[in-house]
Amino acid sequence: MSSAEVLPGSESKRWKYLDNVRTRPGAFVDPDGFDGSTVVENMDKIKILGAGGLGCEILKNLALSGFKDISVIDMDTIDISNLNRQFLFRHADVGKFKAEVAAKFVERRVKGVKITPYNCKIQDFDEEFYQQFQIVVCGLDSIEARRWINATLVNMANYENPDSMKPLIDGGTEGFKGQARVILPTMGSCIECQLDMHAPRAAVPLCTLASIPRQPEHCIEWAHVIAWDKEKPFPQLDKDDPEHITWLYQKALERAKEFNISGVTYSSTQGVVKNIIPAIAATNSVIAAACCNEALKIASSCAPFLGTPGEGEPNYMMYSGNDSIYTYTFKHEQKEDCPVCGMTARVLKVNPKWTLEELIESFATLPEAQLKKPSVRAEGKTLYMQLPPSLEEQTRPNLEKTLEELGLTAGTEIAVTDPAFVGVVFNFSLRFA
Repeated sequence: MSSAEVLPGSESKRWKYLDNVRTRPGAFVDPDGFDGSTVVENMDKIKILGAGGLGCEILKNLALSGFKDISVIDMDTIDISNLNRQFLFRHADVGKFKAEVAAKFVERRVKGVKITPYNCKIQDFDEEFYQQFQIVVCGLDSIEARRWINATLVNMANYENPDSMKPLIDGGTEGFKGQARVILPTMGSCIECQLDMHAPRAAVPLCTLASIPRQPEHCIEWAHVIAWDKEKPFPQLDKDDPEHITWLYQKALERAKEFNISGVTYSSTQGVVKNIIPAIAATNSVIAAACCNEALKIASSCAPFLGTPGEGEPNYMMYSGNDSIYTYTFKHEQKEDCPVCGMTARVLKVNPKWTLEELIESFATLPEAQLKKPSVRAEGKTLYMQLPPSLEEQTRPNLEKTLEELGLTAGTEIAVTDPAFVGVVFNFSLRFA
C-alpha cells in the first residue's frame, strides 16, 4: 500500500480505519489521477438482492464498509426457522417482511446509512429501475433468480454508455461450501456461461416413491408428487403457503409411519418441496465477507477485484469448509455459445427418434439449459408454445411427433424460450446421436 498521506474522508471517527484504505491510492492505481475524497462520495448507491441468511450478512457488511445508500429486495417473510442464522431478525419479527426488518435493524445500528426495502421479486422491476445503481450484489437462494438478473444486466450493457455496465457480484452457499464471483456484463463469463456448474439434482425414480421409500425425503416427495396430484387439496400448490406445506407434511408423516421411517419434520418438508439447501451460518459469513470485499475493491480501487479485465485474471472464488478451510480462485472462460452473452448456437445432441415431448422434457435436466416451461421454434415455424393457452392447444399435437416427422435434420437450429427468462432466446443446433 502506498505510504502517501491519508486523504480526508468521512468525518466520523467510526470510519477512520476504513478511510485509511479507501482514500489511499492502491498499488494498481495511478496516484496522480486518484482523488480519495471522491471515492467516499461515489460509494453512494449499491443494490443488494435478497435478505435471507446470506443477504443479512451482506447487508450488514455493506453498511459497515461505508456504503451509505443501499436498496434491498426480498419477497419473503420471516419464519421462525430463519432465526438460528439470520441474525438481523428476532422472534417478535416472525411473519414480517424480511427486507423491511433488515433495513430498519441496520439503520439503527449504523448511523448515516439509508436502506430502501422492497417487498417483492427482483423480476417485478424493469431495466430502468436497475439502471440507477452502480453495483449489484446477489444474496439469492435461487438459480432461476440469478439467471434472470444476469440476463437483465447483460441486456442493459451498452459499450457506448459506460454507466450501463453494472458489475454483478454473486455469492452462494451449500452447506460447508460456497462461492463468490464477479460478473462484468459482456466483458467476461456470465452466470449463464457457468450454469453447468450448478446441475440440477437427480430426481428420485417414481417407482421408489410409490413402492419402497427408504428415506424421509422419499416420503416427502411421495406426498409432493403423488399424493398431491391424486387428492388435489388446493387448486394449485403454493410452496410459500404454510397451509399447503402443512398438508404435505401430514401426508409425508403418515407415509413415513407406514414404512417405519423417522426424520420427517415440517422444516424438512419445506426444504424438500422448495429445494432448500441447509445453510451454515459460518459459511454464509465467509462468502458474504468475500462479496463485500469485492464491492469495496470495485468502488474504491484499493486493490484488483475478481474479474479484473486481463489475461488469466481470476473471476471465481471457491470455498470449502468440509475439512478445515480451503479456498482457491480461477478464471471461468466466457462461452461463445452462451445464450445470454454469446453469439453462436449451442450444439445439442439428440436422438432423431425422440418425440418433441421428450426433447422438451430434456431441457429441464440438461445442465446447460435447466428450463421448466420451454417453448420451441425452428427456422420459421412454431413447434410448441406454452403460452397463450390457445396457441398451446394448436401446437399440442406436435408433442407426439418425432423430430424426423417434424422435418428437423442434423444442423437445424431451434430457438427455445421460457417465461421465466423474458427476452432471452436459447439457440441450439441439433446434432443427431
